[in-house]
Amino acid sequence: METTSTPSSTGILPEPTLRRLPWYLAYVSRLDANHVEHVSSTQISQALNVDASQIAKDLSFLNIKGKTRIGYEVSTLHATLTQFLGFKQEHKAIIIGAGSLGGALMHDVGLSQYGLRIVAGFDVNDALVGTSIAGIPIYHVDDMARRVKGTDVAIAIVTVPAEHSQQVTNMAIACGIGAIWNFTPFRIKVPSDVVIANTSIYAHLALIYNRMEVQGEESSTPWRGEAS
Repeated sequence: METTSTPSSTGILPEPTLRRLPWYLAYVSRLDANHVEHVSSTQISQALNVDASQIAKDLSFLNIKGKTRIGYEVSTLHATLTQFLGFKQEHKAIIIGAGSLGGALMHDVGLSQYGLRIVAGFDVNDALVGTSIAGIPIYHVDDMARRVKGTDVAIAIVTVPAEHSQQVTNMAIACGIGAIWNFTPFRIKVPSDVVIANTSIYAHLALIYNRMEVQGEESSTPWRGEAS
């Protein structure tokens, strides 16, 4: 079977597949940097703890197929995943809420390596408005329409307190922004033509705490710091 690199045009990929593709890219990026020529789904499976058949199915959505007994060509796999995920294409974004979390995201230079360029921040705090964070200017949220409308900013990253998240999202959408990255625990409502992704730090914390509690109940081994 020949390896091909034309992504499928049959429709939207399942969300779980989209979430796994960056894992595959991170792994094959290391292989490519080390001049490894081929990799099998079994090798990827062992490295990432994802079933090999699932990996093959995920990659088939992009029309990527490996050669029998050889596997996938690493350079082709790397290039196809990079292109499909859009990490080499610049996407301009704004931060709404330039406090601790928003400020941390503006300081995160790694985001630019994945195609995300934060061009401005917006806040209501007079101590922040008129300043800059990591070279990114901070404006008052009421100035959003004048600064953003008619530009090529595509994404709004929402890091405000939950009670204000819907309001600022509506403002961003009114400016023509078509994608919202929501970091608040509030489930924001958007029109059907607006893309939204929810990244709830608190939900993941709840998951960690719950699993820790379950593991603790199942294990009778005391913590090393406890007296035996």
